[in-house]
Amino acid sequence: MTDVTVRGAGIFGLSIAWVCARRGARVRMIDPFGPGAGASGGVVGALAPHVPENWNDKKAFQLDSLLMAEPFWQDVQATGGVSAGYGRTGRVQPINDSHALDLARQRGENAKDLWRGQALWQVRSLDDIGHWSPPSATGMVIHDTLSARIHPRRACSALVAALAALGVQIETEARDQGVVIHATGAAGLAGLGAALGKPVGNAVKGQAALLRFDAGNVPQLFVDGLHLIPHADGTLAIGSTSEREYQHPTATDAQLDTVIERAMALLPILHGAPVIERWAGLRPRARSRAPMLGPWPGRAGHYIANGGFKIGFGMAPGIAQVMADLILDGHDAIPADFRVEASI
Repeated sequence: MTDVTVRGAGIFGLSIAWVCARRGARVRMIDPFGPGAGASGGVVGALAPHVPENWNDKKAFQLDSLLMAEPFWQDVQATGGVSAGYGRTGRVQPINDSHALDLARQRGENAKDLWRGQALWQVRSLDDIGHWSPPSATGMVIHDTLSARIHPRRACSALVAALAALGVQIETEARDQGVVIHATGAAGLAGLGAALGKPVGNAVKGQAALLRFDAGNVPQLFVDGLHLIPHADGTLAIGSTSEREYQHPTATDAQLDTVIERAMALLPILHGAPVIERWAGLRPRARSRAPMLGPWPGRAGHYIANGGFKIGFGMAPGIAQVMADLILDGHDAIPADFRVEASI
């Protein structure tokens, strides 16, 4: 007999299944395409916080989830023997004018309180950062110690291995048993909208590249919307685009060429590094722009966990916890902005 059926083996579904199984629930996982087949099979893996200002429940939830990420992934690796490539290596961003410099310093003061002393948002000089830094017109950068990296595919593989160690396999199809969680990404958002007769979100295409370049254990860079993530396996992820209109959801094109060219212009040290993979996929964005969590309206025993657009891997430990609390213990701690009704 199954207590929880999880439909969808992306980062939300796998993480929720892991926490439920870890708490002793009998879990069944179903995904016709296999683990990490959608947006969770990407290459970027930037786990980064919101800026420390205009604080709200969403930012507080993300902070908590980022802080619980290290023990979460350590437990996954200890159980299944596979590393997710997690590392809290921080992030560096350039400061290009005096207004941005003043703002960065104010945010640094805010972070001392809002981040509860568990991470820093610092203004530092390029000389302090060293060779792995973006150009900055002021000679100053923001360096936060909260951001982390993860290799998305390796993280999915790590969760699959940990779940297998607990006796949970991923099936391509099976009937629902027990409570059912729908964590089915972009296709799931479309299906939910059709079932409810109104749009609840949309798919946004992203393109990214993976280079063979071993930067070492250095911070990720964020420059003018561009992420550069040095992974622990000697690769460097560059991304990504955000495309509302597209013809081919999983095909890369000249837009990715532009992203790669921008990265190499920012960091000439990357010239000559081979591009070993080009990736494109659809990321689910709920209407609220926050994750969509909670009961499926009018469908008893069915729950939604979707809308991880851009922040899914960073939010996953926290989302897995609140969904397990709701389903297994009847304790509802889902923030108001995350509730399904916020997007319908």
